[in-house]
Amino acid sequence: QVQLVESGGGLVQAGGSLRLSCAASRRTFSDYSMGWFRQAPGKEREFVAALSWSGATTYYANSVKGRFTISRDNAKNTVYLQMNSLKPEDTAVYYCARFRYSGSYHEGSVADWGQGTQVTVSS
Repeated sequence: QVQLVESGGGLVQAGGSLRLSCAASRRTFSDYSMGWFRQAPGKEREFVAALSWSGATTYYANSVKGRFTISRDNAKNTVYLQMNSLKPEDTAVYYCARFRYSGSYHEGSVADWGQGTQVTVSS
């Protein structure tokens, strides 16, 4: 099991930016594909972004494509989510995730979850 700890959430005005970080506990972090999901109040958790173990391949939900960037620093066991041009509809709890298998980036493929960090975008 890998422990994941998110940070960087907060309150921001529409059009602003935030960067989320997710620190992993294991040195084998670089073996795994990682990603981010989010859950807005009253809604189901949804996929946001994922990237391969090397960081060479990335995937995004259509709703965030062009505004969010996922990246990783394997030397620091950390994955990031840079969020630009934020909208009120991006308000949610954001969860870091470790995937069991490379290339399978749905919720059922998540092996470990972080505790979540709140992002609130005001209009």
